[in-house]
Amino acid sequence: MRCDYACGSNEHRMARRQFLGTLAAGGSMMGLSALAQPAATAELAQQQKRVLVFNMAGGLSQLESWDPKPGTPTGGPFRAISTSVPGTQICELLPETAKQMHRLAIVRSVNTKEGDHGKGAYMMFTGRKQTPAADYPRIGAVAAKALAPDEGGLPGHIQITASGGGRANDAAYLGPKYAGLLMGNGQPPQHTTRPDGISEVSDVERNAMRRAVNDRFLSRRRTAMTDAYTYSYEQAQQLMARREIFDVTKESDQDQARYGKHDLGRHCLLARRLLEKGITYVQVSHSNYDSHNENFNFHLEQLGEFDHPFATIVGDLADRGMLESTLIVVLSEFGRTPNINHLFGRDHWGNAWSVLMGGARVHPGAVIGKTNEHGTAVVDREVDHGHLFHTYLQAVGVDSTKSFDIDGRPIPIADPAYSAIKELLV
Repeated sequence: MRCDYACGSNEHRMARRQFLGTLAAGGSMMGLSALAQPAATAELAQQQKRVLVFNMAGGLSQLESWDPKPGTPTGGPFRAISTSVPGTQICELLPETAKQMHRLAIVRSVNTKEGDHGKGAYMMFTGRKQTPAADYPRIGAVAAKALAPDEGGLPGHIQITASGGGRANDAAYLGPKYAGLLMGNGQPPQHTTRPDGISEVSDVERNAMRRAVNDRFLSRRRTAMTDAYTYSYEQAQQLMARREIFDVTKESDQDQARYGKHDLGRHCLLARRLLEKGITYVQVSHSNYDSHNENFNFHLEQLGEFDHPFATIVGDLADRGMLESTLIVVLSEFGRTPNINHLFGRDHWGNAWSVLMGGARVHPGAVIGKTNEHGTAVVDREVDHGHLFHTYLQAVGVDSTKSFDIDGRPIPIADPAYSAIKELLV
């Protein structure tokens, strides 16, 4: 959906094309992480820990989703409906998701105190506040580093965006190996087919010569930069060899119809395909929720698009035995104000909002925390970005209290000032 009434920040002038566009590094597709070999067995594939994040870019309204307040001055026009969890209700705009709530959990007490798009997104994806003193890797890079099997050669970190492909600059000190591969509009990566004018035999000979020259050079002048350069070429070769893994048209006509032929349906089916093929972290962006004007009409359309394919992928992961090893997160950079402005919109609100989680070690059906009657403040079990980041990692078996060894220097995986939401984990 087109959104001409967003706040006008730099982040949101870009959100529809490529959320967190400031992270995109551009550059050659030769730097892509790529695929090498399939998982050894279906059993091992099911046991592999994975993360699936839905980024509701712009700021999803908690009142029109996970924490409705019908009949109050802040509640808006929509009803609350019952879910598959007795006593738990969500907004009527999510009827299919309501049927999957016994597999999901809600954190209704998020308070990040941040209403800036860029800063809020940084906090939610890194678990830390943004500061000029340091840059930290986003959750996708951390998951790829901590969970992706080194011997498999799989790309650990893929982001399915509305448009714009390439590489993200989001791995910080973890290095480009763990940076996100951006799949613009869910299309296979660009420049991953051999030009018609080059035969397969010629291509093999060219790469053999390149490797020989590289090996000779590395024997005398090997550095971290040359290693990264060599790695990117080899991974690009492997990517080209298994390009079909990114082709959602390889899925059955029945599944394509079940998910829907619109972009988000196609992106969700692609996310399922990537997870099944062994990708560790997949992120699907759905934007732009920055509804300063006509908030209710916008959420009616946008969540109407989101509800069915999201519920479908949750059900599919469960039916295929993957949900116990796959963490699902639905997040934004913040929520939206309980106050309804004069344009029937809601503005930026970081003080009392919600995040949805499910799968892996997340307690199914749980509801953590509470806001007051009008949704203006957290009144029980307040948490913020740091607690959530620890929780995501511990849900997939990563000890978030440990450190990464970066060139002999220990750097905490997550902010040590925080801890996981223990009652959310089983």
